[in-house]
Amino acid sequence: MTAGPIRVLWLTKGLGRGGAEQLLVNCARHADRERYEIEVAYVLPWKDALVPALEAAGVRVHCLGAAPGRLWPWRLARLLARRRYHLVHSHMPVPAAAVRLLTLGRRRPVLVHTEHNVWERYRTATRWANSLTYRRNRAVIAVSHAVAAAIPAARRRAGEFVHVVHHGPDLGGAAGGPAARAHARAELALPADALVIGTVANFTPKKDQATLLTAFGLLRERHPEARLVLIGSGPLEAELRAAAGEGVLFAGSRSDVPELLPGFDVFTLSSRQEGLPVALMEAMTSGLPSVVTRVGGMPEVLDDGGQGFLVEPGDPAGLAAAFGRLAGDAGLRERLGAAARLRAERFDVAGAQRAVEQVYEQVLRS
Repeated sequence: MTAGPIRVLWLTKGLGRGGAEQLLVNCARHADRERYEIEVAYVLPWKDALVPALEAAGVRVHCLGAAPGRLWPWRLARLLARRRYHLVHSHMPVPAAAVRLLTLGRRRPVLVHTEHNVWERYRTATRWANSLTYRRNRAVIAVSHAVAAAIPAARRRAGEFVHVVHHGPDLGGAAGGPAARAHARAELALPADALVIGTVANFTPKKDQATLLTAFGLLRERHPEARLVLIGSGPLEAELRAAAGEGVLFAGSRSDVPELLPGFDVFTLSSRQEGLPVALMEAMTSGLPSVVTRVGGMPEVLDDGGQGFLVEPGDPAGLAAAFGRLAGDAGLRERLGAAARLRAERFDVAGAQRAVEQVYEQVLRS
């Protein structure tokens, strides 16, 4: 162990409005600042939406990807030499592989990695780079048991190597109740009495909003007053807009998601792959019943029929049927939403950060 604050670098690919990136902000607000001096470095300069939030939390932020972008590993090496961190905590596989190679043969910094996704999601080159360097990690934190199980046994070190930490949301006391609902609906220009299904996810293949749009079209055949709100952005946006029918609102990428959630009646994710999405945890904390796919860590925090419904990925009919059960029964929505809020109390962001810091203490002692 060291005397004085322990210098820690959180290393990630970007700081856009994604779930893994938002976790950094949430955890920064609850870090033990007397014990840890935390800084953040990121690679992609155009993904910087969360930089102000980190700086407001008192975290120093370093952008590694200034032109020419290919020099970011060199800039990372310079940062490591200049700041002499005791521990580097990586959050994405490419920068993680880079820091493992840059610190070969050194006792410090100690390396910890958070695994946010199952390995099958990675591209072949990324998987190889991850695989060849993975045992340089002193410990790995997985966001769900499903993610932990996907780490190949051959890549694990002996002893207590993988730690599962379910990260909860940090809604900062966001309001609820009728006033919050009315405000959210006015902000999104939604009818006060419409059934509203909402989702928060970037428009990428793994989130599979195409299946969601098909399912919503089926729901509208029985509930023509229903609305679907998609919060997010991404490469598939034009394609999804072209496929969307009546009643679909593309709300864009938003910084005020916690304030918009009370305007929904049902939350949904149609993902084909997940770790443990922050958006689902926020929705449960807000007291929303959810319809999500049975992938990744989502079945670990939501019981089918308990706080919402689980459906198989790529099944628009199943998704529509679950929506239909909730659309026709306001009492069911209320009961499942109350159960979701109660379940979400188990997943506290402050507790998650304490668990992460316990991992830090363990590896720094070894």
